[in-house]
Amino acid sequence: MLIKINHLVQKINTLNTLTVMTMLCCFASHADADTSIWYKNGDPLNTNIDTLPKIPTGYQAGISTCAPIDLSKPLSLIEVAESSLCNNPQTNEVWASARAQAAQLGIAKSAYLPSVTDNISSGLGYASPESAARSNPTFNLGNSLVASYLLYDFGNRNANLENARQLLLSASASQNSTVQTVLLASTVAFYQVQANIAALDAAREVERASEESFKAAEARYKAGVSTPADKLQAQTAYAQLTLARITNEGNLQTAYGSLANVMGLPANQKITLASSLANAPENILENVNTLIEQAVARRPDLIASEAQLKAAQASIDASKAAAKPTISVSVSNSLQDGSQLDFTKNSTLGLTVSIPLFNGYAPSYRIRAAEATADLRTAQRDRLKLQISLDVWTAYQNLRTALESVTATEVLVSSAEQSYRVALGRYKAGVGNIIDTLNAQSALATARQQKIQATLNANIARATLAQSMGSLDNAMVQSLPATQLN
Repeated sequence: MLIKINHLVQKINTLNTLTVMTMLCCFASHADADTSIWYKNGDPLNTNIDTLPKIPTGYQAGISTCAPIDLSKPLSLIEVAESSLCNNPQTNEVWASARAQAAQLGIAKSAYLPSVTDNISSGLGYASPESAARSNPTFNLGNSLVASYLLYDFGNRNANLENARQLLLSASASQNSTVQTVLLASTVAFYQVQANIAALDAAREVERASEESFKAAEARYKAGVSTPADKLQAQTAYAQLTLARITNEGNLQTAYGSLANVMGLPANQKITLASSLANAPENILENVNTLIEQAVARRPDLIASEAQLKAAQASIDASKAAAKPTISVSVSNSLQDGSQLDFTKNSTLGLTVSIPLFNGYAPSYRIRAAEATADLRTAQRDRLKLQISLDVWTAYQNLRTALESVTATEVLVSSAEQSYRVALGRYKAGVGNIIDTLNAQSALATARQQKIQATLNANIARATLAQSMGSLDNAMVQSLPATQLN
């Protein structure tokens, strides 16, 4: 029996080889050119699923992208942005989504390939006593190999393939959009830390000035040339500025935690930033109409929306084609052999036409659903276009306002510093009063905070304008001031 089984297995292998070769020849004459690659690095249908970049080209910081960041040294804006792109979970999410959609493209391409099914059966039985003349036990072995290929389906495969391609394009554009969002978040968090550092430095400086005013008032009181009210008012102002300094210290630690979070690090991770003098960005304003036109052409979320609309339109074609007949070719070979059976072998080549007659009106409603989805995608695309124009307009006006504010605060700080020096000198000389000195001191503290905030707003507004135009990339980040605000 063992010899017979081996002989039968050889027949099965020969038969399977002939059937598969037949179907491959049929496939080669009908397959789409895009699916002609049979095997390539584990991606036989060439969807590039294994080569999709985690960080798209244009946003990478160079060869060292996604290399470990040395947190023991002060970090620049570029290093903060790089760490955010590599470690922020949002970039991992959209990367995984793009790879999943690439796999869906492979599924759509697989419809152009034949399907091959091999069924092998075996049985072992014993004859009843009245059939004792027959050999006992009995052994049967059968094999059936069926291969089929869809010849024509009125464009259903083509529509599904186009749908998958457009959705992959949408996923790629969405990935770019998310990368820009992460870049903007890391830039804002970086500048917020810098602003809080500058605010803390300013608060300490004003606290020292207030201490000097308090000591001057205390000295005049001890000398008997001023009232206790002068000393108490100066002491109150000094205590208030000490409280302000403590508040700024807490705000700075909160800003550090937010920055670490955007970088994909625990909030308690110790981070230091590079610090030196820096000014607000130069005036880069252009014609706002031109900027809006550029944004419509560049914004990745609009590109994704356009792709989703085309995918929805392809779904309409697929739904219509699914309700039409299909034509398939099939090849089958089967054989059976057993202890009490003659060896039999059958081969068939068939053509199948499948005509859907009635399916409970489901195809009609699928078409209507696809058409409604296309209308929905059209409305979403149009709404996004309007939102883009508003985003650019708002960012443009914010940047213009911020740049003008920086110039105004520079004049304000210079004037407040001179006023405070004069008021303090007059008070020490005995010709001024403590109220004028404290007012000048408060005005100086306010002016310095306003300058810090104006510079922060200008830097953030420039990055926001770039993001609203879809042009916030590594080159843009490198052009931003990357040092401490003062």
